[in-house]
Amino acid sequence: MMPLLQVQHLSKAFGGNQAVNDVSFDVHAGDMLALIGPNGAGKSTTFHLINGQLLPDAGEVLLNGMSILGQTPHALSRMGVSRTFQVAQTFASLTVLENVQLALLSADGLGFSLWRKATQYRNADAMHLLAQVQLDTQAQRPCHALAYGDVKRLELAMSLANQPRLLLMDEPTAGMSPQERHALMALTRELVRSQGVSVLFTEHSMDVVFEHAHRILVMARGSLMAQGDPQSIAQHPDVKAVYFGRGTRGARRAVSADDVEGVSSASVATTSIGATITADKVSPT
Repeated sequence: MMPLLQVQHLSKAFGGNQAVNDVSFDVHAGDMLALIGPNGAGKSTTFHLINGQLLPDAGEVLLNGMSILGQTPHALSRMGVSRTFQVAQTFASLTVLENVQLALLSADGLGFSLWRKATQYRNADAMHLLAQVQLDTQAQRPCHALAYGDVKRLELAMSLANQPRLLLMDEPTAGMSPQERHALMALTRELVRSQGVSVLFTEHSMDVVFEHAHRILVMARGSLMAQGDPQSIAQHPDVKAVYFGRGTRGARRAVSADDVEGVSSASVATTSIGATITADKVSPT
């Protein structure tokens, strides 16, 4: 079966800095694929290239076998590609329900100028989306009154308004507590299972990555250094060298800010499948 998304030999430089260097990978239907790497690895640039915010110097991005290079993020949304951001993109002054109705207006190609006449727009559909993320009981609350974890759930509901085939999630659990981040990713994984949505996400919380991703891509210095299932990535010698340091032989040691972008109070733990990283706290960058 043809992959949903094909990234082929993607490259992007900024001056003398090769941010992305000959990166290739596929995303299949029903995938939950994590993209990880240290500071400056090229993860965000790769996301921007896929989502139409940047044009590559070389390479191709195909959605269902068709090139999407040059398409704007809005055009990609109409093609079934949604994105969430590290800082949630919601409207604090609107209610939870109105935020989702606004997303439905956009998905239907209607201008925001119609908003004053559309507070009942697709009300049942908006409530259904909120029910999927367990926010239907808070539909009439103002967005600014929500807990941060609930704001991230609301953003997820908004990203589903266009019935996406591919969901790009940029550091979805940044700033969340351990309980909140696992709850959000478990909910996302259930959407993958029940609706067949494919997810590509960047993440610095390694406990989230190893528990929830089906496959993992590891970038370093702009290049893809490894890819595979969580077990093979945990045992990969080059990945161990990047994240754990050479010669540690499974011993616990602190992970510095240079090792993993945005992670603090981190430790290395040895598990039955090899060394993985757990992070007690994630600081948004």
